[in-house]
Amino acid sequence: MNKLKWLYSWSSSWTGTVVIVLAIIFFVAQAFVIPSGSMKNTMLIGDMLFVKKFSYGVPTPTIPWIEQQVLPDFDGDGHLIDGKRPQRGDIVVFRYPHNPKIHYVKRCVATSGDILFLKDKKLYLHPQEGNSYVEENYKENKTIKIDDKMFVVSPYESKFKGINHDSSITAQNSPHTELFETSIIQVPDDNFFMMGDNRDHSNDSRFWGTVPYKYIVGKPWFVYFSWDENKKIRWSRIFNTVNTLQNNVSTNTKDKEGIY
Repeated sequence: MNKLKWLYSWSSSWTGTVVIVLAIIFFVAQAFVIPSGSMKNTMLIGDMLFVKKFSYGVPTPTIPWIEQQVLPDFDGDGHLIDGKRPQRGDIVVFRYPHNPKIHYVKRCVATSGDILFLKDKKLYLHPQEGNSYVEENYKENKTIKIDDKMFVVSPYESKFKGINHDSSITAQNSPHTELFETSIIQVPDDNFFMMGDNRDHSNDSRFWGTVPYKYIVGKPWFVYFSWDENKKIRWSRIFNTVNTLQNNVSTNTKDKEGIY
């Protein structure tokens, strides 16, 4: 009983409160605000959500806002506890590889060993499991065969309705035309190819390469608050999980604000 009283007293103190809050932020969940339209229409600018930090292991703890690491990266993989890796189709929060203090949120479209290329704004994916895996798991998708490898054409768009293209941007008039007709890419070991659902307005792996596991932070969990650019509250989004939102996405809006 005395220990319980001490624990209650300690947790009620400033020290206890700070320690508990930091422990939650370090190991359980952290607040994140969607700053750009790169994931429209799945997630919107002004969505405020919690990131589940134990989805892919436990990242090496850092103090938010100042991004100060509080423990060494013992294994050099950016994680205190190693965990499962992002799967194809997962929405993932990660650190931007060229500036780890910046957090991005994108969809993982390819994992270790996968082969992919882009042509006419379409993604072509050959999973590392091979042709039999494609035949078994992508029966509803269009496929093509290149050099004895079966590629799935646009593997995610039928499942995730928030993925969209801006019809005003074509492979010919894009400021980054070379990205739409590239050589075939194979994702390195323990790396992930990330793309925004708002395909023509997303700064992602097409521009700066794959994301190593060491930069993976977690998975978006649920929206705790949301408002639009006019500070009007989006009540219908509050307390919805990201999975619920992406399953009930509206594709009526178009984002033409440029690349983020």
